[in-house]
Amino acid sequence: MKFQKRTTSEILTKEGLSKPYMSPHAYGATYGEHRDKLELSEEQYRALKKYAEEKGMLFFASVWDEKSADFLEALNVDAYKIPSADLINIPLLEHVAKKERPVLISTGMSTLEEIEAAVDAVTMHNPRLILFQCLSLYPSPEGKINLKFMDVLKERFRPLPVGYSGHEMDLLPTLAAVARGAHIVERHLTLDKRMKGSDHAASLEPHEFKELVASIRRVEAILGSPEKIMYDELVPLREKLAKSIVAKQSIKKGTVITREMLTAKSPGTGISPIKMRELVGRTASIDLPEDTIVPKEALTWQR
Repeated sequence: MKFQKRTTSEILTKEGLSKPYMSPHAYGATYGEHRDKLELSEEQYRALKKYAEEKGMLFFASVWDEKSADFLEALNVDAYKIPSADLINIPLLEHVAKKERPVLISTGMSTLEEIEAAVDAVTMHNPRLILFQCLSLYPSPEGKINLKFMDVLKERFRPLPVGYSGHEMDLLPTLAAVARGAHIVERHLTLDKRMKGSDHAASLEPHEFKELVASIRRVEAILGSPEKIMYDELVPLREKLAKSIVAKQSIKKGTVITREMLTAKSPGTGISPIKMRELVGRTASIDLPEDTIVPKEALTWQR
């Protein structure tokens, strides 16, 4: 369970705090008032942390400034998330990394060179880092999500885990990220997508979150094993439909078998046609009637 923690006066200049905010999503006349209105109090954070512990859930937050990080540290959070906007905030990254808790970083508005600098800044103090492919557009257009960049992050920053933080309207990109190997995924939660605020339309309502988790479990089951498994249920189907080496013509005992004497037909209960060349050149030890399956012991006949 992840929240957002800001100290408004720490992240905005006086000019930024007093700037009029005319957005239809505004909760205040100025941007500073708007941001303050959206912040949870420290007491609310303590209550939420207690609730998370009671439910056995991890509790952490996206941290936007050092003062907020220090408050969260006193709260004994499980990890820290660095939002996309602060990936280049090296002083904040170092401050958080030194707390020696897991650090998660979104890359939604950064270049690869900036990501490299951020990784260096964190791992200099703390190896426990997770990177997220992300697009900081709400909602995110599907054609700009670029899940393939996860591959670049995995290769460039191996062995760091790589995840996906999504702001799309539905579930599909998140499920595609899981299928592409995301170690962790993040989606925003809302009680109602129609609520005022730019995040809500790109967030998931509780029933959608439930559907997402169930769908991720399905994807994981579908991904299965990297091994090719011959399941028990396949055996009868294989015996029925696969092919065996069959005598294309009548073959008398003592005949040296040639390729022209053989073909492949179902059922697949005899010698696999893969071994056709191994049979050619051997001397038949028994009579083989036309259109019959060559017995498996034929592979031991003399050449």
